[in-house]
Amino acid sequence: MPTKTPAKTLMIQGTTSDAGKSTLVAGLCRVWSQMGYRVAPFKPQNMALNSAVTEDGGEIGRAQAVQAKAARVPAEVDFNPILLKPSSDTGAQVIVHGKALTGGNGAMEAGQYHNYKKVAMNAVLESHQRLSERFELICVEGAGSPAEINLRAGDIANMGFAEEVNCPVVIIADIDKGGVFAHLVGTLALLSQSEQDRVVGFVINRFRGDIALLQSGLDWLEQKTAKPVLGVLPYLHQLEIAQEDAIATEQDNSQAKVRIAVLVTPRMSNHTDFDCLRLHPEIDCQFVYGQPNQESQIPPVDLIMLAGSKNVRDDLTFLKEQGWHRQIARHLRYGGKVFGICGGYQMLGQTIADPHGVEGQPGQSEGLAYLPITTTLAEQKTLKNVSGWLNLSGQQAQFNGYEIHAGISIVEPSVVESKAAVSECFEPIVAIGQHQAGLLSQDNQIAGCYVHGLFDHIDTVSLLVNWLGSEINQKFDFDAHQEHAIERVADACREHLALDKIEHLLTAWYKNNYADADRSS
Repeated sequence: MPTKTPAKTLMIQGTTSDAGKSTLVAGLCRVWSQMGYRVAPFKPQNMALNSAVTEDGGEIGRAQAVQAKAARVPAEVDFNPILLKPSSDTGAQVIVHGKALTGGNGAMEAGQYHNYKKVAMNAVLESHQRLSERFELICVEGAGSPAEINLRAGDIANMGFAEEVNCPVVIIADIDKGGVFAHLVGTLALLSQSEQDRVVGFVINRFRGDIALLQSGLDWLEQKTAKPVLGVLPYLHQLEIAQEDAIATEQDNSQAKVRIAVLVTPRMSNHTDFDCLRLHPEIDCQFVYGQPNQESQIPPVDLIMLAGSKNVRDDLTFLKEQGWHRQIARHLRYGGKVFGICGGYQMLGQTIADPHGVEGQPGQSEGLAYLPITTTLAEQKTLKNVSGWLNLSGQQAQFNGYEIHAGISIVEPSVVESKAAVSECFEPIVAIGQHQAGLLSQDNQIAGCYVHGLFDHIDTVSLLVNWLGSEINQKFDFDAHQEHAIERVADACREHLALDKIEHLLTAWYKNNYADADRSS
């Protein structure tokens, strides 16, 4: 039993992935922050390829960075102590307290990680304890479903964590998927008795229609489970918030002036780099997916973008298997343009070497050979927030972004000499203080750099569109858009959740479970 009452912790678990856990946590963080509470988001273990860099140079899941924004606190590594970044179907890089484990860049196979979970749980509990000492409320997001029988042993992401810290749980389900009552009742039935006892209620998400027609089902659910329904959240159309890995594709491109294709590879990372472009009303930004055992066609566009990757050599192989390298060459012959970010920037170079097996088997791959750089993957990852200037075609725009990469890219003198002086053939496109990074080809068609979040800004988007030979009239503010999305979720929580009842259940839980601690403190 703890010696003092901790910060109140409420955990949101889901019946499935994409049930709405991330969104609900963000909404509650904003509501409680507006009520004057010191609230922190928390996700014990996150598996995602979308990540962000904290102020102190650590790496956490992108959703937790958005939830920190909702809570109006700076993002920190304790909000997401364990981050798993898949590099293959069976392996992932393990990041603990913002840093990859040493040795092989922290890569572990699934069986190895299962044996590592006890150590991981200690890291999770350390983070939770530190947050408990500084915040009044901690809103926790689970992962996937707590009813995955094969993952129950050593669980740190759902009920294993809730049992360890002795916190109450709310289970959320997505009614838009269908079978919501089966999801909720079935999930509860697969939990142990002690786990069922800590479930204090349900939330139903993404409801459309007349709530009166759902009432009989809600009454049945409460009678069947003896658990209250704490709210029914509506379907919020065109909501863009806290994406983990699912790539959102919804957009209105009826006013589009330029067309952009983003190539989707199996280990594509930080696809949030393209959110601002996709959401802009005057830009048609579409994701192009590969097809197994056949060449996939890239539609006619002004710009092809190559994204970041958690396994850049394998994704480069996939790109070539799709025949995209030939289509990129044809696109350039007809005057099109190409921009690579992070792993995509590396692919545009001459070679990518992985001597230590950082992302897979050691070896070297031939790049697309459009930029005069060679890249070597190092065991120590670069993690930093950056700000500077983007330069394209003699124009500049200021940005704030971040870097997350194992690769070290250098200009290869032999390549430059075979074409001409670097100042004549290639010019830096990113200025970060006195440091010049990224390259633009002399023919003004090919560019790349390491900066994520480069196009989250009005001015850099305008500059990119100008580079493509057009001009946008509408100024789309991505930060304001994200803030508006958070407020929409918070408004929905205030209107459709029984917030007083949730607060009462939370208070009662801690009063009943920590009464002895109160008397001894």
